[in-house]
Amino acid sequence: MIVDVSQIRDARRWLMLALGVFAQTSSSIFIHGTPFLLPALTARGDSLASAGALVALPTMGLVCTLIAWGYVVDKIGERVALVAGALLMCVAGIGAALVDSPIAFAALLFVGGMGAGSSNSASGRLIVGWFPPDRRGVAMGIRQAAQPLGVGIGAMTIPWVAQHHGISSALLVPAIMGGLAAIGCLIGVIDPARPPTKAADRANPYRGDSTLWRIHAVSILLVIPQGTLWTFGLLWLHSDLGWSLAAAGALMTVTQFLGAAGRIGAGAWSDRVGSRLTPLRQVAIAAAITMAALAVTTWTDWWWAAVPLMVAASVISVSDNGLAFTAVAEIAGPFWSGRGLGIQNTGQNLAIAFVPPVFGAVIAATGFPTVYALAAVGAAAAIPLVPRSPRK
Repeated sequence: MIVDVSQIRDARRWLMLALGVFAQTSSSIFIHGTPFLLPALTARGDSLASAGALVALPTMGLVCTLIAWGYVVDKIGERVALVAGALLMCVAGIGAALVDSPIAFAALLFVGGMGAGSSNSASGRLIVGWFPPDRRGVAMGIRQAAQPLGVGIGAMTIPWVAQHHGISSALLVPAIMGGLAAIGCLIGVIDPARPPTKAADRANPYRGDSTLWRIHAVSILLVIPQGTLWTFGLLWLHSDLGWSLAAAGALMTVTQFLGAAGRIGAGAWSDRVGSRLTPLRQVAIAAAITMAALAVTTWTDWWWAAVPLMVAASVISVSDNGLAFTAVAEIAGPFWSGRGLGIQNTGQNLAIAFVPPVFGAVIAATGFPTVYALAAVGAAAAIPLVPRSPRK
């Protein structure tokens, strides 16, 4: 019997992608699913600003460790980082479900976010290492689809668990996912082969070149609309439009699945045109337009237009992530991509961490149209920053 080595490698390639997607999905549920606790937190008497600060703690934990996880990936490997991070997230989530102290609960949210940060760099590096450039855009789009997929699962499960079994118990959802991810990565992940070491490969790609810094800045600005809709979309539908939590959660879940498809489509687009940055610019333009239109229709009470625009803006605002992520990994190279992706995610998640408390206070003072308009301004500011060539 003749064994086709290329088929075996191709099967392993897709297995690595599946494990990376699962690890990133569990991370996304912990980081971006906790804002779905906002209705339960405000119902028990917390102010929107204080509740927003609490649900931002996992993101803050993630921000504090992303570059460190990137260093672990660069120096030790993807498998170790994926297993260790998922295990830490699992333990923290279970602990949060068991403790009675509000301080301990908050601290465990922070620690869980620290563990969740590992998959951001490690799963991206795993996929870039296993897939060739002409298939990398689609593969990274599938990997980036894990983020809205995790948000969708969180929207479907966390509000229901919090309503029927308590806020602490809702943290068991990402904790169980994290435990399964740790087991899967321990058994199945194989670190990709690295090219022979060259001095040029180890050179700092940030010195004397603005390309990576500009991509980071673009991603920070474009994550503001994304974070705004992920954090407050459910609350807006429930409190302003009077939707039930079940109906609002269902729509948010649908938007996340559509967003996942949008990321895959954007990756395929970038493979076809041979550029990650040209599609990135177009996504930034579309995000600015749809968020501005959402602000106007919300302000004028045109709910019949505002809801479809919210769905469209949710899809568009997540479509840039895979493009920027792939561009950073490719430009940074095999010996810097872990840290490059860590810096990329640090900036994005730092911005997302400030969205719940800051925009929560703005909503309490002025309403939802203002934050939608501010998010549109952020997207518009990103457009001229997108580099026009891979190296500039």
